[in-house]
Amino acid sequence: MSRPQLRRWRLVSSPPSGVPGLALLALLALLALRLAAGTDCPCPEPELCRPIRHHPDFEVFVFDVGQKTWKSYDWSQITTVATFGKYDSELMCYAHSKGARVVLKDFFPQVTFDVAWSPKNIDRRCYNYTGIADACDFLFVMSYDEQSQIWSECIAAANAPYNQTLTGYNDYIKMSINPKKLVMGVPWYGYDYTCLNLSEDHVCTIAKVPFRGAPCSDAAGRQVPYKTIMKQINSSISGNLWDKDQRAPYYNYKDPAGHFHQVWYDNPQSISLKATYIQNYRLRGIGMWNANCLDYSGDAVAKQQTEEMWEVLKPKLLQR
Repeated sequence: MSRPQLRRWRLVSSPPSGVPGLALLALLALLALRLAAGTDCPCPEPELCRPIRHHPDFEVFVFDVGQKTWKSYDWSQITTVATFGKYDSELMCYAHSKGARVVLKDFFPQVTFDVAWSPKNIDRRCYNYTGIADACDFLFVMSYDEQSQIWSECIAAANAPYNQTLTGYNDYIKMSINPKKLVMGVPWYGYDYTCLNLSEDHVCTIAKVPFRGAPCSDAAGRQVPYKTIMKQINSSISGNLWDKDQRAPYYNYKDPAGHFHQVWYDNPQSISLKATYIQNYRLRGIGMWNANCLDYSGDAVAKQQTEEMWEVLKPKLLQR
């Protein structure tokens, strides 16, 4: 199985086998699992480090960061969770507390495919989507970077605006793709745009950075993780703002050089609105890009923010 296919186990969904999948996150695939049975448990709850046994039906795939290669292990080889750095060990413990042990793959592997937020030739992705859907177990719809091609005014906008996002799923379903083959991908990061001009009603004009025929794009900004956004928002000049049309949060700030910036992102409120669509249209599930965009430091405020981002995904899975 190729690396891109394995990477899809970041999805927050359950394999057909019924294995709990709430925290099959990308970072688990990126952690180099050191099979050191005698390592002290880094988790506050020792049971999270208990040996993993009695799972003969599955094998484990781990991405070794040092050697930059995938490795496959039999369950009998997995004895404990090792640590190799405070940040990673804390995130591993957090993932375990959400029900994940390792990255799982059935002996009968699933085949998945990443697709753009819409089938309408986004970024020149003109594919036979119905044929791909027929050949795959499911499609991971990347409902983010939706400003990669801006055909209207060159202004900052939401990474995944509500109506635009759901229109993409409607278009896939209109192509006779079974909703149960669609997984909604949501962003745990946003975009920071430098404003050429910031109007009183918060319209941020951005530089013209053409991309694949469009006069403007989100390349005029830079990606920022949710944890950075949460630390910056309280010191912003606007505080948290909400766009009722795009149904997304944003804020404005001024950098040390005196330039105004506008940051658009997704939070539990905006994600929950889109996640309701999953339940209503019976999509396969929901996933995120990516898990390490959150703050797992243990700080009280950060802990609450991180829990909220995970919890907004959880009910949608349980109610499918």
